[in-house]
Amino acid sequence: MSEQHSSNAAKAPVETSKTNTYLLEMMDIEKQFPGVKALDHAKLQLRAGTVHALMGENGAGKSTLMKCLFGIYTKDGGTIRMNGKDVVFSSPRDALDNGVAMVHQELNQVLRRNVMENVWLGRFPLTKMGTVDTKKMYNETKAVFERLEIDVDPRQIIGELSVSKRQMVEIAKAVSYNAKILVLDEPTSSLTEDEVEHLFRIMNRLTADGVGIIYISHKMDEILRISDDVTIMRDGQWVSTKPASELSTDEIIRLMVNREMSNRFPPKNNKPGKVLLQVKNMSGMYEPTCHDVSFELHEGEVLGVAGLVGSRRTELLNTLFGYFTRNGGEITMRGKKIENVTTDEARSNGFALITEERRATGIFGEANILFNSIIANVNSYGKLLLNGKKMTEDTNWVIESIKVKTPSQKTHIKSLSGGNQQKVIIGRWLLTNPDVLLLDEPTRGIDVGSKYEIYQLILNLAEQGKGVMMVSSEMPELLGICDRILVMSNGRLAGTVVRGVDFGGIPGEQETIMALAAKYV
Repeated sequence: MSEQHSSNAAKAPVETSKTNTYLLEMMDIEKQFPGVKALDHAKLQLRAGTVHALMGENGAGKSTLMKCLFGIYTKDGGTIRMNGKDVVFSSPRDALDNGVAMVHQELNQVLRRNVMENVWLGRFPLTKMGTVDTKKMYNETKAVFERLEIDVDPRQIIGELSVSKRQMVEIAKAVSYNAKILVLDEPTSSLTEDEVEHLFRIMNRLTADGVGIIYISHKMDEILRISDDVTIMRDGQWVSTKPASELSTDEIIRLMVNREMSNRFPPKNNKPGKVLLQVKNMSGMYEPTCHDVSFELHEGEVLGVAGLVGSRRTELLNTLFGYFTRNGGEITMRGKKIENVTTDEARSNGFALITEERRATGIFGEANILFNSIIANVNSYGKLLLNGKKMTEDTNWVIESIKVKTPSQKTHIKSLSGGNQQKVIIGRWLLTNPDVLLLDEPTRGIDVGSKYEIYQLILNLAEQGKGVMMVSSEMPELLGICDRILVMSNGRLAGTVVRGVDFGGIPGEQETIMALAAKYV
């Protein structure tokens, strides 16, 4: 790690790259969708050579504003200027050709093609014969990766990479356009601590070259560390723009939610009871998977699952849910042996799984809220003719009980914010009345206000006697709401941390978990 950017260092780009001249000005931007005004005179002003954080709750309009910049949406009003000149991009390709690149939170990649094809998709270098110049494409991809210190083989199939490596490839693709404005939407949501440090070094290098970076994240410590300026939005409107040096976490939260939030986590009133689920020596059949894992889940318990990227936390849940084939071990539910050979069998046994990548494996993006709410429980609405009234009532229950912000049940779920999409997915599975709820990164890419609501929902389920298993990469989250934490390391259970009095405040707890996480690496 460079001296300029050590793990504890504040952001320190080359000072001469910063300027008070605006590289980008978005003023009085308006955008209307059926039933909702997504942007209401929103604004953002980006200086060259700086990192400008864009913050707000899910649904505040951050992504909509950036999509108006990037040519995905057509703004209904306002002006966009680059270097003092008015611009309107008709498409993302138009934006890229004019020096604006965007790395989306949800990756859009052709998983069955190799890395370099994904990097140069739509602009393949050609030979004099008009065929794709594979050698040039490889060399230029390799050159970009070497510049950014990304250790990925350009010839590898991108679907074989981890989500974190795929995200770094997408960042390299954006950089390969030589963009002067780079938008990063939740770029660290799938990255390890080392990879986050790597990303920050890349950002420092780009800002030193005069690139302006718009950084969308809900991670307060990252925002205060890496940003020069912070703009906060609420309900589609601009609220405030201030230097990051003048802000604190509490002040950012207050501006985002328009209220004080002295506690990040709801009070815990759940009381774990008798054993609900017992797993003995469970292993998956195909690599990468979990090996010889044994644990118990109690009624009314929130059981966390910690570990580094690659620790097989997701594989543990998928094997338990029957999505991955089990090679050995026993699963016992309330003293009765079960198999969970398939996901249908797991569901009939009272299991529910909320997956890590909601866009790829969670939502049906082109379908409406009603469809996404009832699909897991569709068999309960009739066999030949579905009970439309009951489906409408159940969808209303999802919207009202979990506080989903949506114009109507007919709204396409892809138009909702990430947090509201996640709420619909959780509501979908709650309609099946599960006894065991498996949650894989349930608050990934979700703002602090929506996180609190999801924490409250999890604890409410535990108070009802449900058993909850929750994978999370956020240590404060695990320490804040879990009763016990399983620590996975390279597919094996390295240990269990038991919640005690003032769990989050006991010195050494976090260090203990990290030490266990590295046990079998």
